[in-house]
Amino acid sequence: MTLTQLRSFVAIVDCGHNVTLAAQRLHATQSGVSKQLAQLEAALGMSLFVRRARALTGLTEAGAQVLVHARRLLAESANIQALSDNLRRERHGVLRIATTHTQARHALPPALQALERAWPEVAVHVLPGDDADGLQALIDGHVDLALLSGTGAPPADCIAVPLYRWRRRVVVPAGHPLAALQRPLRLDDLVGRRLVSYASSQLAGSSLQRAFAQRGLRADVAVTARDGDLIQTYTRAGLGVGIVAEMALDPRDDLAAPPIADDLLPPCTTWLLLHPARVLRDFGFALLAALAPHQAVVDLRRLIADGQPLPEPAPDWQAWRVATRIARPVASKATAAGR
Repeated sequence: MTLTQLRSFVAIVDCGHNVTLAAQRLHATQSGVSKQLAQLEAALGMSLFVRRARALTGLTEAGAQVLVHARRLLAESANIQALSDNLRRERHGVLRIATTHTQARHALPPALQALERAWPEVAVHVLPGDDADGLQALIDGHVDLALLSGTGAPPADCIAVPLYRWRRRVVVPAGHPLAALQRPLRLDDLVGRRLVSYASSQLAGSSLQRAFAQRGLRADVAVTARDGDLIQTYTRAGLGVGIVAEMALDPRDDLAAPPIADDLLPPCTTWLLLHPARVLRDFGFALLAALAPHQAVVDLRRLIADGQPLPEPAPDWQAWRVATRIARPVASKATAAGR
């Protein structure tokens, strides 16, 4: 049994039991991956997959148990390599980031610019998606860190660094009745109106749906998109009243963003999440420090190493935006904490 065999096995599982896709992910041939799986099953003396004709249709009971340990072994192998790279001051590497389209567009660019200046030989791969996809990618080890948002506490099984707080804003075409109100918008002003918002807003458990339900109201989310720019485009087209993250507001004056009541919708926090069982490369820590300039580097290290709480709360979006644009990049010689 080898790490290559285990890596092929896990890749097949992660690709929906599709050997062709697994080979593409591993930059290998389909026959090569199939051979690695056959050798692993021969070494273990058992079948790991249920087969129908020549297709893999699922894991056997034994395969499901082996998968748990295989993921753990591969994660520790990656940790050893990351630790070695840090100790040798290795300048090359790949940083994989899961995030939403909004955070990728409005939060990441200044920090990535700082990372590029300090670590020019590091390749960065950004995987945009929704919050649930990003969290799962982090748990499964497909990314090194995730930038996700929510109205409550961060996932309990992650190391979480609060980056900034933000609110959602209502946008309407100029001349819309909601833009002419002489008071802040209330939630009941949106009842009976077609809403244009993020895809997650259609889920019953979303903070928008909960906010309406808690007051005995119903949200009519008629059009959804994953990108704030698209939401505003659809709002301009007259498809409904837009609800977007404040950082995604378009500065053009063809849309109005009327003032809102403080309790219209609960505020959100954007978190940077790390897996507690994985070693972070030095350049990953450099990006973390660039994204959290309101926290001292020593406090960030203590959080990662020992779980010590951070002393500073997350600033609001505008204050964070100013801080990240003027913050100096973290020196590339800094060594990240082990776990």
